[in-house]
Amino acid sequence: MHHEPPRSEWRQRFADEARSPRPDLATLCLLLGTEADPGLDDDGIDAAQIELDRLAGMLPYGLSGPHMWARALGDLLGGREGFHGTPVDYRRLESSLLHEVLRRRRGLPILLSVVWTEVARRAGGQVYGVALPGHFVVGFGEPDALVLADPFHAGRLLSAEDTELLVTGATGSPPSPSMLRPADPLAVVSRVLNNIRAWAAPRPERSEVALWALDLLLLLPSHPARLRYERAQLLVQRGAFTEGAAEMDAYAEVVSAVEPTTADLVRGRARAARAMLN
Repeated sequence: MHHEPPRSEWRQRFADEARSPRPDLATLCLLLGTEADPGLDDDGIDAAQIELDRLAGMLPYGLSGPHMWARALGDLLGGREGFHGTPVDYRRLESSLLHEVLRRRRGLPILLSVVWTEVARRAGGQVYGVALPGHFVVGFGEPDALVLADPFHAGRLLSAEDTELLVTGATGSPPSPSMLRPADPLAVVSRVLNNIRAWAAPRPERSEVALWALDLLLLLPSHPARLRYERAQLLVQRGAFTEGAAEMDAYAEVVSAVEPTTADLVRGRARAARAMLN
């Protein structure tokens, strides 16, 4: 009989990994998947890691230089293995879950980028995620001679003009050098969880998804304090009035010194939430 760890144990493992000196991106993404998929256990997590190892083992030996790495990964992952995304993938929660992306070969740009960077890392490549506004891609080589590829479009290489169009389309201004920096693993996980919250927001019947995504964001070593307040609002929305009101009061306590007006507003909302019990 396979013992399934309780949710609190998965969360503890997630928190421990997030706070370790060198957080492992694949592990964090897979532990995140246990919240969405009760069927995902240690065997499933191992299988996903083994699949990443297998893919890394299929890369040719002796790759050197950013262009060579970009082409080899594009041929393998975008070509032979068929990893890519479609507009429909934005409407599916599985597109944000690494174990499902490995199974379906489909996902959001950020999850496909995780597959690329994790496969390359296992094969010794200098490849990293690049969090362009509105579209996550992967970068190869040094910042001054960066080669960018788009895993969502099966690894299409991006010219400087392509990158400028992408960024200008999303922000109205051209890319700044800071946008092209390697994305830190915790920043990637945070963006994945925020994508999940954005997926759940227009689906009130899936508010439990928004709640666990917030819970995991709060386990990351650094997070905006206002997430506590968002969690409290979500609890009230789900009918947990007492718990939500208590969280609102706790948040008001935290901000009262710097933002007394906000604190008063939040305390008022806490009273209103408690009144809903009568």
